[in-house]
Amino acid sequence: MNSGYVLVTGASTGIGHACASALADKGFHVFAGVRREADGERIRKEIAGKVEPVMLDVTNPEHIVAAKQHITEVAGEKGLRGLVNNAGIAVAAPLEFVPMADFELQMNVNVNGLLAVTQAFLPLLRVASGRICLISSTNGFFAPPFMGPYSASKFAVEALGDSLRVELAPWNIRVSIVQPGAIQTPIWEKSKASNEAMLNRMPAECHALYGRAMDVMRREAQKMANRAVPAGRVADCVVHAITAAKPKTRYLCGGGARTEWLVARWMPDSLRDRIIRMVIGI
Repeated sequence: MNSGYVLVTGASTGIGHACASALADKGFHVFAGVRREADGERIRKEIAGKVEPVMLDVTNPEHIVAAKQHITEVAGEKGLRGLVNNAGIAVAAPLEFVPMADFELQMNVNVNGLLAVTQAFLPLLRVASGRICLISSTNGFFAPPFMGPYSASKFAVEALGDSLRVELAPWNIRVSIVQPGAIQTPIWEKSKASNEAMLNRMPAECHALYGRAMDVMRREAQKMANRAVPAGRVADCVVHAITAAKPKTRYLCGGGARTEWLVARWMPDSLRDRIIRMVIGI
């Protein structure tokens, strides 16, 4: 049974893969956005149900146009029941030294690409009074040191979600923001090599000023990774946001998410900063 059509960006691994699998299991025809044909063939084998890979680099306008044309032809008058904006990367570096090209790439993927895909598919979502899920992060309301580029992109995702939620209400298009904490996902491993290469290109001054603190943050990040929960926890939130009669505007999920939310909401900035500085030794 076809419960409708859903597009998931960044579906090759991690959260996107889990969302595509969970939605297909619920009977949706899932268009799984991937950047490599090999990834598309792999997920066809890995995911049961109706999953159709589509080439979709969210920073590539030609990909977006082609994906829109294909999905419009397939979905026809039924429109799109859901759009899960998941594609993302993570750039981590001291803001004083982060190369602007890397910062721009961070924003292009996580923010500009998200909006470009949303704009392209809103006509299909309007036909079906569909749902939009934006995969944000606890970094969308809590910005740790050296995660400034990634956090800036997720703060922007939160803002886009808040505006879209009201702007699209007249057409009954619900918008939900999913805020994962520590999740078992390859995004950090994927980003680790590129971030280390970026740091290696930075001047000696950067390492002299920030090297020790960055080392401590890496160790703390590894501790958090050890407490991470499966990506399926995020997928459960996405399924609820797409299918529930009354979806939430925000979903907190994953290791440490509620604690970070409580700290960000109730702890004075000065106290929070002092604790973080004590932990990383600056």
